[in-house]
Amino acid sequence: MKRRVAITGVGLIDPLGVSMESFFDRTVRGESSIRHYSTQDIPVPISIPAVFCTSFNGEQILGKQRTIVMDRFTQMGVCASFDAWKNAGFDINDKSHKPDMGVSWGTALGGTRIYEQGLREMWLNGRERLPPVAVVMGMNNACSSHIAIQLGLGNSSLTYTVACSSASAAIGEAYRRIRNGEANVMVAGGSDTPLIYGVIRAWDGMRVLSPGDEATSPNACRPFDKGRSGLVLGEGAAALILEDWDHAIFRNAPILAELAGYSSNCDHTNLVKPDPTGQIAAISLALEDAAIKSQDVDYINAHGTATIEGDPSEIEALRTAFGAHAVRLAVSSTKSTHGHLMGASGAIEAVITVLSIKGGVVPPTANLIEVDPACQGVRHIKVDDNKKMNIKSAISNSFAFGGSNSVLVFKAAK
Repeated sequence: MKRRVAITGVGLIDPLGVSMESFFDRTVRGESSIRHYSTQDIPVPISIPAVFCTSFNGEQILGKQRTIVMDRFTQMGVCASFDAWKNAGFDINDKSHKPDMGVSWGTALGGTRIYEQGLREMWLNGRERLPPVAVVMGMNNACSSHIAIQLGLGNSSLTYTVACSSASAAIGEAYRRIRNGEANVMVAGGSDTPLIYGVIRAWDGMRVLSPGDEATSPNACRPFDKGRSGLVLGEGAAALILEDWDHAIFRNAPILAELAGYSSNCDHTNLVKPDPTGQIAAISLALEDAAIKSQDVDYINAHGTATIEGDPSEIEALRTAFGAHAVRLAVSSTKSTHGHLMGASGAIEAVITVLSIKGGVVPPTANLIEVDPACQGVRHIKVDDNKKMNIKSAISNSFAFGGSNSVLVFKAAK
């Protein structure tokens, strides 16, 4: 018999350094965390809109002894996980062995930052070797390993790298582990720090980054809008505590929502061009797993990256998967305010979806003025719209390069 999966805690890194509550309130108002990001890098300086966490200080939060062997993506992930762990009613100082609890983490880039820093030191400053901890700081599973070590989690500690679907896949696989009776509690989420020279230049080479300066950067990400000009990179982390329903009830834990369905599949058509057929199948499989009908879904937190090809493909998939219900289906892309966190996007969007269900409010797609004709056919939520809604069930979509799709279905806690 399949077990129900409760969400008992959430946590994230607020780019402005305030709090998760403040972050969600700003998201609901459509207030942007996107700012102008510039460097004096050689040979060509960086000047792009981005989401960056200037006030984040991992050493201040975790202590130097911990962070000295942690890359920035790990520091952010551990901090977000600690917040979620505490919000779920667990003690972060309890490191006792917990064989029924584990970690499932997503990241697209892992510790790429530490490798680039090392190469720069060698090429520009003549350094002959890198520090002995560079390997363990840079490995993709570093964050999940540190979370497990810090919290005494003895069940599986697995890391998923599936481009932009990384965190959603990690959350979904953690859900399956609990549902199938292999664990009682899982820390699931993702973290990424893509604002490094090589990564930015690689994305710029694809011509999919939205341009902007000091004045225009906050409005640079415009998913579904006729005038959209590309995606905006962001750094950050988010975490959810998934728990067997009966286990959560027994310890009187706060249940924020239920994770009721998950699917993952592959378009198997093109590395970068999305295929609505695969997305339709992923949505349908997730609804089937959650045992709900398409008309039961009230809100979609869309993948919505603000690219020319990606947005219409997702809306086409929604129109087909939801049929006549599509025109009543509330849809928004919160990347318009928090940017594209690469492998962590699915995690921050899952947290937003959970908070939306709990709070009865739908966040808008900020900067959406005129819907592209190719993106019509659903109920786009804009900044000035009435956002209050009784959300019984909601979906969070993640559609990655490589054609890897992950869809999560959440229900209100009952």
